[in-house]
Amino acid sequence: MSKKILVVEDTEDNRQILRDLLSAAGYDMIEAHDGAEGVAKASEHRPDLILMDIQMPVMDGYEATRRIKADPALKSIPVIAVTSYALSGDEDNARRAATAMSPSPSAHARCWPRCARSSASHA
Repeated sequence: MSKKILVVEDTEDNRQILRDLLSAAGYDMIEAHDGAEGVAKASEHRPDLILMDIQMPVMDGYEATRRIKADPALKSIPVIAVTSYALSGDEDNARRAATAMSPSPSAHARCWPRCARSSASHA
């Protein structure tokens, strides 16, 4: 059975980049377009890893990650925060909420080795 990665991202271009990377590596990708949908899909699918955008409509990535980490059934799932809007406090906020942080959606390819390691260690 292949690993499942939940991508919570409101920008279609960024989801497409990840779709290409993840499918080429043999992962199943589950998509959510905002934080609220991300929380629901995390609960429904129990992914092996979550890539979480920070700036999204409906519910931002900080709140979505807090809700996921507050759920005993989901709290062990690694969450990597992804944002292109990195102010000085953003990295600290993301590190408190998530497992790791990637500085921008365009850096997904550079983030990939960390994603693969997180997913493998969650097996």
